[in-house]
Amino acid sequence: MGNPKILPCDEAAIRAAASVPACAARRPWVLVAAVLGSTMAFVDESVVNVALPKIEGDLHTTLSAMQWVVNAYTLCMSALLLVGGATADQFGRRRVFVIGVLVFAAASLACGLAPNVQVLIGARVLQGVGAALLVPCSLALIGAAYDEKERGAAIGIWSGASAIAAGVAPLLGGTLVDHWSWRAIFLINPLLAVPTIWIALRHVPESRDPQASTVLDWRGAVLAFAGLSALVYGLIAAAARGWTDARVIAALVAGVLGLGAFVLAEDRSRAPMMPLELFRLRIFSGVNLLTLLLYGALGGAFFFLPFLLIQARGYSATAVGAAYLPFTLVLGVLSRWSGGLVDRFGARGPLIIGPALTALGFVLLSATHAPLAVLLSMTELGLGMAITVAPLTTAVLNAVPGHRTGVASGINNAVASVGGLLVVALLGTVALGVFDRSLDRHLAEAPASSAVAQAVNSARSGFVIPAMPATLSPEERERTRTIVATSLEDTVRLALWIAAALALASALVTAVTIAPAPVLKAAGTPPRPS
Repeated sequence: MGNPKILPCDEAAIRAAASVPACAARRPWVLVAAVLGSTMAFVDESVVNVALPKIEGDLHTTLSAMQWVVNAYTLCMSALLLVGGATADQFGRRRVFVIGVLVFAAASLACGLAPNVQVLIGARVLQGVGAALLVPCSLALIGAAYDEKERGAAIGIWSGASAIAAGVAPLLGGTLVDHWSWRAIFLINPLLAVPTIWIALRHVPESRDPQASTVLDWRGAVLAFAGLSALVYGLIAAAARGWTDARVIAALVAGVLGLGAFVLAEDRSRAPMMPLELFRLRIFSGVNLLTLLLYGALGGAFFFLPFLLIQARGYSATAVGAAYLPFTLVLGVLSRWSGGLVDRFGARGPLIIGPALTALGFVLLSATHAPLAVLLSMTELGLGMAITVAPLTTAVLNAVPGHRTGVASGINNAVASVGGLLVVALLGTVALGVFDRSLDRHLAEAPASSAVAQAVNSARSGFVIPAMPATLSPEERERTRTIVATSLEDTVRLALWIAAALALASALVTAVTIAPAPVLKAAGTPPRPS
């Protein structure tokens, strides 16, 4: 997992697919198409966070709107990821892959041309739909083209390409944001879509899963989408309306009821996209709870990090892109090595130590200011995640019977996306309340002129340094910037501490649910039946 945007069980999903002779004959082309398709989604996800402060400032909007810019995409991908893979297995992987690429590219173009934040959020919804189709299809295409003996090399190429994309994308995105416009980051995808579609239509054979169910769980997908949408709306709206507002309460109740209806629907479905009996397995439930907490922490921390570095500490977007490099490099280099830890020590130890080191990385990020210290903190964060990912995948595969590894991998990937979705929604609301109180405290600590107070108050509900009125003196402008930047620093520091607490909680989940047991097999080997 060299790319932080790759979900934890993507490699397992490739290994779970059955090979298809027609695809095997064209495997180099299949691999190129799959790599290009995956890269579109990974590049987009990697660069959007770097651009968030600039988008908020240029569109004169709020932090809540930026939460929706991220969560509109994640929401659709999370709710539709499992049914997207099932659709490809039934109707044809190449067909659904091409549809996903077309939808994703068209939505990316709409993002780049969006005149306001409402259109941008709507386009991000469509991007999420496209990603829910193209990402699982990319993985299934690789699995169909390579048999078990050759998949290791194919996965290595795919992982290496994704690692390069993960390293280059934030730097490229930051450079585009600094020297051109944030809109340019979305216009990369239509350019990548052209060769991807051409290769897929001309050189990739169609394939299906002959054992796939003929019934698609659309009811489950709709209920999951509705429940998560209502829940996320309530969490984000609470920032402006308060937790006791009738709309907020109604949305939260509707979200809980919707997700409850989803569970009931899955229990009664002939072909559920999320078979509930798997959650009766203690280790499987524990690993998914770990995933929810840890990937939620990572998503929340990476949402706020650009605001901290760009707005509070004065980094350029390019510098922020560079700050992600140690994380990506360490994760890419050591992930394979960490798979060997499972053979020697089992999954339990790494799944306690890895999240604990990740928590330490969040704490170090909250306390460091110098660029070198930030790079070292990101290195520590990458080390923690590198130790975690391969054992996590192994635990998922070994927790279920061999014939359920495909669906188990899909569930774990969906859980990882939902974790980021919920934590970004909740942490954003908490952060806005903390930010307002911090502004009040800093204004009260040293008397400020009414002009400074008015300028500081204009920063409320947002997370960027506001435009300074021309009437302010240089001293007043500096005073305003200091108050807002210090308040941002205080707020993001708390958010990073909360992320650290979630990461530690995930380590505790491991300690409780995974007992010291016989050593598990390394990720990628056939799991033993449970």
